[in-house]
Amino acid sequence: MDRRNFISTVATGLATSAFTVSNEAQSNSQLIRPPRLKPGDTVGVITPSTPATNPDRLALVERTIKHFGLKVKWGKHIGQKSGYFGNPVEQRLEDLHAMFRDPEVKGVFPIQGGYGAPQLLDGIDYDLIRRNPKVFTGYSDITALHLAIHKRTGLVTFHGPNVFSALTDYTQKHFRKAVFDAAPVGTVTNPPESNTLRPKYLLRTIRPGKATGRLVGGNLTLISTTMGTPYEIDTRGAILFLEDIGEEPYRIDRMLTQLRLAGKLDQAAGIIFGDCVGCTPNDYKPFVAAGFSLGEVLDSILGGLKVPVLSGLTIGHVEDQLTLPLGVTAMLDAEAGTLEIKESGVS
Repeated sequence: MDRRNFISTVATGLATSAFTVSNEAQSNSQLIRPPRLKPGDTVGVITPSTPATNPDRLALVERTIKHFGLKVKWGKHIGQKSGYFGNPVEQRLEDLHAMFRDPEVKGVFPIQGGYGAPQLLDGIDYDLIRRNPKVFTGYSDITALHLAIHKRTGLVTFHGPNVFSALTDYTQKHFRKAVFDAAPVGTVTNPPESNTLRPKYLLRTIRPGKATGRLVGGNLTLISTTMGTPYEIDTRGAILFLEDIGEEPYRIDRMLTQLRLAGKLDQAAGIIFGDCVGCTPNDYKPFVAAGFSLGEVLDSILGGLKVPVLSGLTIGHVEDQLTLPLGVTAMLDAEAGTLEIKESGVS
């Protein structure tokens, strides 16, 4: 091949590649909003992560679903457990696919998070989900499913309570607003404090400012876990929210550093780090910078960014929990401590 033909071939290849990337980005920007839930609708409950086998706990599931005026459809493998971990991947996929395939089911609710959802990602029938958009909720380990489903289908899913969550009045109010109401959620912030001097949830502005972008995020551990896979998070121009539980500050540092090195933090328009329960140093470990607080880690890594950063919003592993529609446009006001969700997540 002569030089001219080689250059022509390379240019054609680059153009084709750019066209492919452009088409993928365009496809991802076309959100699919599931129909809103209505009283009397049937929702399917599944366990894509840790299995739920305790009959006393399972008795709460139907009670919880009925409280929201909904009907329960149980996954075929609910209550079962086998192998070193729980249900085999094939059984968990079977329940997930069955709920999206069933025209009677209008929403799909994981009972709990835990561990195991990433094992499902390369076996999911994403075309099935795209053809049958439904309200899909959850948090913690369910973050892996949110990332993959949104990236491969464009479906708006909801980072919010699992069935076994505490479901305080605040949590219920925001859950109903997000999945039952076709209007945008609007401005959200932490619940009113009974003791403003010693608040239960401390909002803190790490970097002031306002930013608007599509809302993406979830559990930091799962976002870190899926880096380098086809399902890794896209933060370009986005409002990125992160949350976790029980992680020592040095581990938070490690995961945030990974995101920083991958360019995920610099690419974001704004960042929220949720209230992190139990994220304090444990026993002294000489090989760790013992004594560093979570706040010091966040200031060190996020404080040097050029975008608004807020910490302490009630996202994820907290009793009073927001429900956030993933992929819709939102505006962060880090100084006011608010997040305005400007678009509805449901149709």
